[in-house]
Amino acid sequence: MRARKQTGSRRTIMATIGTFKKSGNNEFTGEIVTLSVQARGVRIVPENRANGENAPSHRVFVGRAEIGAAWAKQSNEGRNYLGLKLDDPSFTSPIFANLFNDEDGEGYSLIWSRPSRRNAE
Repeated sequence: MRARKQTGSRRTIMATIGTFKKSGNNEFTGEIVTLSVQARGVRIVPENRANGENAPSHRVFVGRAEIGAAWAKQSNEGRNYLGLKLDDPSFTSPIFANLFNDEDGEGYSLIWSRPSRRNAE
């Protein structure tokens, strides 16, 4: 599933790479699926030992392996979401994505968009 976002004359293509359900005390369970990653049983769990204002609010696990962290954020429109950084030795670079509550209120979608280039395209 893709969504397009117009930004001036540039278009950003965003893709849903995961689906999650909220379970328990601010914990999320679901899956991440891309062409190179098929991870089921992904858990995003609250970090109880967070120290400092830049510390992650959640940790991301597949089985026993920690594959990332998440930070509680709020959009300019006041919408709460989690900003995730996923990394693994098999990745060529980290994956940055955002976990948003679906409009129907039933689940959560992990949305990825290609980082914009800093130099001319």
